[in-house]
Amino acid sequence: MNIFGIGLPEMALITIVALLVFGPKKLPEIGRSVAKTLRSFQDASKEFENEFKKEAASIEKSISMNAQIEGGSEQKSTEPTQSISSAESDVVG
Repeated sequence: MNIFGIGLPEMALITIVALLVFGPKKLPEIGRSVAKTLRSFQDASKEFENEFKKEAASIEKSISMNAQIEGGSEQKSTEPTQSISSAESDVVG
């Protein structure tokens, strides 16, 4: 078991020190507040991750739409030069 890089022996030592510092009456209350804080950090982290993924998908969609638009404009931009070249060859030839 490894939480935040802290293994089981370290957790036991932290618990013993907390028990000595805060006493057995306050320890459950402190444990609940720490658990609530960790849960709120996890929720905020998940929310941030979801927003990040949503924005990344939106950016990818915009990029693909721009690529499609640019691809279509390149095809359209070559059509006038091809038609001018064919008209020129008709006039010359």
